[in-house]
Parts: sequence; structure tokens; C-alpha cells
Amino acid sequence: MQLKYKIVTLSVLPLIVSVLFICVLVFAQSRKLEEQQAKLVESSIMAAKQAELKNYLELALSLIAPLYQSGRDDEQARQQALNMLARASFGLDGYFFVYDSHGKSLMHPRQADLVGKELIGMKDKNGLPVIQALLKSAESGDGFQLYTWEKPSTGQVTEKLSYVVMLERWGWMLGTGIYIDDVEVATHKSRQEVASGVLTTVLAIASFALIAVLVVFSGGLMLNFTEQRLADRKLSALNQRIVHLQEEERSRVSRELHDGISQQLVSIKFQFELASLELESGRGRGLDNLRAGTARLGEAIGEIRRISHDLRPSLLDTLGLSPAIDQLVREFEQRTTIRTQYECGLDDAEVDKDVSVTLFRIIQEALTNIERHSEASAAIISLSISPRAITLRVEDNGVGFDPGLLDRSHGIGLRNIRERVDHHRGTFAISSSNGRTELQVEIPRA
Repeated sequence: MQLKYKIVTLSVLPLIVSVLFICVLVFAQSRKLEEQQAKLVESSIMAAKQAELKNYLELALSLIAPLYQSGRDDEQARQQALNMLARASFGLDGYFFVYDSHGKSLMHPRQADLVGKELIGMKDKNGLPVIQALLKSAESGDGFQLYTWEKPSTGQVTEKLSYVVMLERWGWMLGTGIYIDDVEVATHKSRQEVASGVLTTVLAIASFALIAVLVVFSGGLMLNFTEQRLADRKLSALNQRIVHLQEEERSRVSRELHDGISQQLVSIKFQFELASLELESGRGRGLDNLRAGTARLGEAIGEIRRISHDLRPSLLDTLGLSPAIDQLVREFEQRTTIRTQYECGLDDAEVDKDVSVTLFRIIQEALTNIERHSEASAAIISLSISPRAITLRVEDNGVGFDPGLLDRSHGIGLRNIRERVDHHRGTFAISSSNGRTELQVEIPRA
């Protein structure tokens, strides 16, 4: 073999071997990265879904809290709670279910044929006794259980993650769940993205290697002995270029994967994920991050509840006017420390829905004015009914004001009250002096 061919062979063979080794290494690393990425995506999504389930169940518990915490154990109270939970739903396939401690279905809004049946021995397609597992999870305090169940929107049996709690006094297991078929889709998409990035990297390396081989081979044919050093320098530079290209491509793939994931995660999810990683590694900041994330989540939930209640309290629609006013008074007392007495002399069944909303808003506006302007230490709210009208009185022992200045006032609170009363063709009167202010509203009965 001539020297120039030996030079070409000695240059090309190591290059080919190194490229093949790089490709094998990239594929091996890609498999590892693919598994890590899939596990990270899956754990992140599952953590988010667990947090979401807890939020939904907390909302359900708050919905029936007035009934449960009232101490009532009669069948009417329980049936009322079941009706409230049956009407509550979220998303296309989100609902709540209730079983007793013996596995009997008490409420299932999407599969009414199961209600009243003893399902303690029912198993899913994997042989898991579903109701037994849910009861065990609820009693242990963990609450989360993974099993297969029929998805209402498709009718297909799908993986489902549920969260359940025990209502000990009633002997109920209350729970809800989320179908997690999208987790498999997300992990599959993550694997595809990694595989696509690796394939692009390998093709780029192979392309550059092929170009390099052609350049080396073509140059080697024209080389002579005096050009061997130049050829060696070119080959060295070419090898270094391949190494740089490999590192740059890996960096690009890494940035794309990282940025793509970061855009899909919100800050609260990221904080829980960070706390999980730090707890696994034994670092002390994991618990702090977990508490901070929990606190932020609690603040967000609290703010949402507050805004939702201000816009329209759920009790007004579910339980009626009196429980809604009672809750409003309790919250007002806790917030302002103003002793407030609520006297109710009417049955919610006797009050029209529109009138209930009007009365609730008037009381809400009146309490706001007491809090802001009256400097009172006590207030009284009374509702009474007669054959002719419904009467509302709100009284406080504050500093009072001049009612004659109302028409020249720029405030809109009392103006809103007057407009609401006029809408129902009612009467509105207010009297005030130092130490006593009384607002009286009469709304005619239909």
C-alpha cells in the first residue's frame, strides 16, 4: 500500500471508529435520558394531579361543612349533603362519589346503576379490589389510590387516580378522581422529543463525519510526502471540530428539553418538585420549599375562595338565604371583632330566589358600611315576614351620621341598596344618631 493510502487509511479509520463510538454512546445516553425525562414528567404531572384532587375534595368538604359540622345525623341532612355533592362536578369527567364503610355505594352521579349496591368485592381489570383499596387508603390517611375505571366521556376503562377521606361521624368515604390517560400521552411525547433530538444529533454527527471522511480521502489522494504534516494538522482540526459539534448539539438538545419542560410547569409545581428532589438528597431546604409551596398554594386557594364567596356564596344557592347570612355574619365577626346578632324569622322556602339575592347583598353592603364608617362594637340583623312583606333591619351602635347628606354623598353603597329595593318595588329607610343607626327595608311579597 502506498504511503498516501496508508495516511488516508490511518486518518479515516480512527475517524469512522470514533464516530461509531460516539453514535453508540449517544444512543446509550439517550435511552437513559429518555427514562429519566419520562419519570420526571410523570412524577411532576402526578404531583400536580394529587394537589388538584386535594383542592377539589377540600371544596367538596367546604360545600357540605355547614351540614356536617352542625352535628346533625338525620337522614334528611345526609340526603341533602348527597344531593349537593351529586350536583358538584369539574371538567368533563370530574365528579364526587360516596360509599359507606361497608363498601355500599351511596352516591355516584355518572353511574346511577351502582347506587345502593354492595361493591366491596368489585375488582378492576388488574384484579385490584377497588372499594377495599379506597377504604384502606382513606382509613390510613394517605387518601390516594390508583386503579382502572370506566371513563364517562368515552366509555373505556382507563387508569384513574382517586383521593378519598373518611367522614367518621356519618361513616362515609367521600372521594373524587382524575383519569390519567393523559400522563401516558405526556410521557410518550417526552420520549418522542428525546428520541427526535438524539436522532437529529446522530444524523448531524454522521453528516459531518461523512463530509470529513470525503475531505480527508480526497485530500489524501492529492497528498505527497511533503504535505503529510499539513494533512495531519487538518485531520487534528477536523477531529476537534467534530468534538465541538457534538458538545454544541448536546447543549442545544439540553436547552430545548429544559425550556420545553419549564414552559409547561407553573411555579407552584416547580417548587414542589424542587422540594421533592431536595428531600430525596437529604438537604435541609427541602422541607422549607415544601412549606413555602404549600403556603403559596393555601394563599391562592384562600384568595380564590374569598373572591368566589364575594361574587356569589355557594351556600346561597345550595342551602338558602339563612345559612348564607349566618356564614356572612360569622366571617364578619371574625374579621372585625364586632359582635353581631342575627335574628331570622322567616323560612327560606317562603322567599323568592331573586329576593334572597337582594336581601343578602343589602346585608353584605350594610355590614361593609358598618365596618368602614360606624366605629361600632355591636350590630343586630333581623329578618321577619308578614303576609304583606319581608322586613329587614340592620342596626349598629356606632357614631352615626346625618341621613340628610345621603343625596350629596359620592358613595355608591347606599345607592346600590336603594336601587335593589326599588327593583322589587320595596321601601328603604334609614335613621341615624350618635350611638344608633338603623337601616330598614321592606320588600312586598308576590
